[in-house]
Amino acid sequence: MYGRTVSVLSYRKFAYVYDELMADMPYPDWLRFVREVWDKYGMPRTVAELGCGTGSITIPLVNAGFQVTGIDLSSDMLSVAKDKLESTPQGHRLFQNGSVNWVCQNMTHWMLPEPVDSVISFCDCLNYLTEPEYIVDTFQSTYKGLKSGGTFVFDVHHPRTLRRYDEEQPFMLDERSVSYLWTCEYDQVRTEIEHHLTIFARTGEERHALYERFEETHVQRSYDPEWLKTELIKAGFRDVHCYADFEWVEAGEDAARLFFVAIK
Repeated sequence: MYGRTVSVLSYRKFAYVYDELMADMPYPDWLRFVREVWDKYGMPRTVAELGCGTGSITIPLVNAGFQVTGIDLSSDMLSVAKDKLESTPQGHRLFQNGSVNWVCQNMTHWMLPEPVDSVISFCDCLNYLTEPEYIVDTFQSTYKGLKSGGTFVFDVHHPRTLRRYDEEQPFMLDERSVSYLWTCEYDQVRTEIEHHLTIFARTGEERHALYERFEETHVQRSYDPEWLKTELIKAGFRDVHCYADFEWVEAGEDAARLFFVAIK
């Protein structure tokens, strides 16, 4: 995650409650969609995931036999991902020769020793790139990091989704181990939203539990889908498509989450 006003330091505490807060995210749907893309355009052996976070998509791919590089700007998120992989039943004996390499890099200028077969970025990570030049840099770095014929698959929020967040706020979660109050400030000119979270995370054993309060500020920006298509083509990609909400349906104005598939 790479917001204009969000420092990597802000993820130090957040990284360790991230999975609890995101427990309801549709990770199986992301995995299903990308496998369908690969079925159509060619099954990769090597995959780079930009903004891999705590590895909720990376780890299933590794255990399915892919050679995955998980790239994230937050060393704390990567640390959680490493621990999570080790704690899984498959953690010490990866299935079907899968492997993983965790890399702390900025997605705008990521680089690996060898090009990969596919690059993915899900969970609206690219919305955290809050200046157009960051998007352009990421597209160019990804084009350079892909093999010829490779696939670039990512999702972003539709601009109207950020407006909806602003209209529907505040959001609240009240669980035994973690709670939050989430408010938003929307900038219509920039189509940008600033999320403010006050989080209460339980520490210690059940009988002697205490709750630690900390604040998080995250900034996301949405971009015109046609502009994103144009910039992908400028970067060198061909056969660029935009789909809606995990389905093979061309995205329209009613889409909440946009899925881009581009071929090098």
